[in-house]
Amino acid sequence: MSPFSDGATDFSEPTVLGRTGLRVSRLGIGSSYGVPAAAIERAFHERGVNFLYWGTIRKRGMAEAIRSLKRSARERLVVALQSYDRTGFLMRPFVEKGLRSLDLDHADLLILGLRNRVPPPRVLDAAQALVAAGRVRFLALSGHHRPLFGDLARRPDFPVDVFMFRYNAAHRGAETEIFPFLAETRRQGTIAYTATRWGQLLDPRRMPPGERPLTASECYRFALSHPAVDLCLAGPASAAQMDAALSALDRGPLAAEEMERARRIGDFLHGRGPAGA
Repeated sequence: MSPFSDGATDFSEPTVLGRTGLRVSRLGIGSSYGVPAAAIERAFHERGVNFLYWGTIRKRGMAEAIRSLKRSARERLVVALQSYDRTGFLMRPFVEKGLRSLDLDHADLLILGLRNRVPPPRVLDAAQALVAAGRVRFLALSGHHRPLFGDLARRPDFPVDVFMFRYNAAHRGAETEIFPFLAETRRQGTIAYTATRWGQLLDPRRMPPGERPLTASECYRFALSHPAVDLCLAGPASAAQMDAALSALDRGPLAAEEMERARRIGDFLHGRGPAGA
């Protein structure tokens, strides 16, 4: 049986982010690329896009949108902060500064960023202290070493509720290294990022001979077509790019021939065999 959806899934409907219980849009918006506040607010009001990631590069548009939306719709927003702190000592001041910037009293998700091994106890303790203090609701882990997530998926006691990892047509290792190990119930939430492989899947110069590139919408649809993916992050830089991303919600899962094409392009771009990586 194919691991992909048969087309019945409606991407315009929210889903639950694993065991957090948070209801999230299938697309999330990152702050790093400069999409204006008006486009973010329109996506929220018109399309229900409610996952807002105050991430590595913090552009003004995202902060303006969150401060505006939270006045009347804070309970519907899911706001994520990210920390790269390796010591545990800088995590609280970092989170507090982020909350002040967004005029929030708590973040819904704190992402422990760029982790390719289990965080040391001092980091986990600092993160859990923020949860206990009500400044953060849930913890997430992001990184590039996918086997780590497969290992942690089999540890229900591990104090992280969401995994954030690379997954796209060229990098499909999550299909063997993460997804099979997620539990049927009470599983960790999943967020896919780099859906366009840093724009390379959109670049006609990188395509197989005679093949047109994927669109941004097809890249997001590829990631969301896998039933183990709750949410896919988008990084629009303009209102037009936002609209292109949002079209993925309307079109739903890739059809079988579209999926085959995406995987073929991904294999070519990666330069490896059909398993991808």
